[in-house]
Amino acid sequence: MSLRTKLILLALVPLLVVTGIFSAVTLHQGDILMERELQIFEQNLRRSKETALKDYVSIMRTAIEFVRQNAANDDEARDKVMALMQEASFSDDGYFYAYTHDGLNLVHAAQPALVGRDMYDFQDSSGNYLIQNLIRIADNGGGYYQYLWQQPSTGREVDKVGYVEQIEDWQWMFGTGLYIDDIAAEMRAIEAGVDANVKQTLWAILLALMVSIGVVVSAGVLFNVHEHRLADQNLKELSHKTVQHQEEERRRVSRELHDGINQLLVSVKYRLETAMTHIPEGDSVAQESLVKGGEVLNRAIQEVRRISHDLRPSVLDDLGLLAALNQLLDDFRERSGIVMDIDIQPPQEDISEEVATTLYRIVQEALSNVEKHAQATRLALSLEEDAEGLFLCISDNGVGIAEKDAYARRGIGLRNMRERVEFLGGEFEVSPRPGNGTRIMASFKQYQA
Repeated sequence: MSLRTKLILLALVPLLVVTGIFSAVTLHQGDILMERELQIFEQNLRRSKETALKDYVSIMRTAIEFVRQNAANDDEARDKVMALMQEASFSDDGYFYAYTHDGLNLVHAAQPALVGRDMYDFQDSSGNYLIQNLIRIADNGGGYYQYLWQQPSTGREVDKVGYVEQIEDWQWMFGTGLYIDDIAAEMRAIEAGVDANVKQTLWAILLALMVSIGVVVSAGVLFNVHEHRLADQNLKELSHKTVQHQEEERRRVSRELHDGINQLLVSVKYRLETAMTHIPEGDSVAQESLVKGGEVLNRAIQEVRRISHDLRPSVLDDLGLLAALNQLLDDFRERSGIVMDIDIQPPQEDISEEVATTLYRIVQEALSNVEKHAQATRLALSLEEDAEGLFLCISDNGVGIAEKDAYARRGIGLRNMRERVEFLGGEFEVSPRPGNGTRIMASFKQYQA
């Protein structure tokens, strides 16, 4: 696992843990709060309905007192009160009912068929003796009672809250009720709304988490890209300094070979030639040995010169890039026999030493590759200058190289060519054409000394 991955995980794991804990706590607290709020809302809603029921009964009692005061006798008052209760309503399912102390139904606006029936032993679907309990509550001063009863508007048996009182001298129990199925519906709607809010909160947390993860990962990637770029830049600078050091060392060794060892070998050659003039003509053995020694010495001198030239051609430092390239190309033509098309245009401005050295090394490496690997019969080289910069192009008609192998070599191969050119602000391109040769192009916009 890379260091970058470890750093990202180190940032993400605590974030995920904290987010998970926060989400769990939020859900738990949300459930507790929702349950508490629903209970309070249900209690308040139920209390408001119970208050309304008591108000309806109070209004009816006031009307009953008014009827009794204006009636000729109790029988007339009873008849008028029953008629009043039968006609009174306050909602689609709001009506009044009245029973005697023995359970005989006197008034039922929603179900007139019950009038005159003995309901004392009536039980609802839960097994409760409904009328007996209502009478008992009324006898105790009045109050509320919840039971199951058929809802007129739907025909279904639902929960209902009733409020009853009694008319003591008549031995009547009367009251009204409200169906509370709407409370359950409102509670379900509120619960659904709360659930939706919780889900929105969770989605918001998830979105914030994803954004945070994206920020952390992006920061890690940007940091990694920056570090890679910085490392790449440092590596290029180090590579450039290494190349510069190599060129300086080559220049020094080349000078030492040319001015030191080569001069010593030439001095030895002159001494051998002088020694041959002092050998008697009859001593053929000594003369033959000196001649052979001179031949070996000549080969040694040529080898030292070749090595010195390959390390750092003195003509590059003394006469410049064009002379060095011409000498390099002449040696290559003589050595390889490959037909060459050369088009070198002298630049109008002096070329900097680094660019000149880089161009020379590119040509040197390209010629070496052509000679060793390309199996080419023709090579073209051009060096041109225009308004956009300095351009070098080398192409051959050899076997070419596969693209995947174009930068496989090390040392002063194609990879180092590219690095040296790009470090100097130039562009380098290799166009491998298997079976059709290879083309190498290098260009510099800034090349002046």
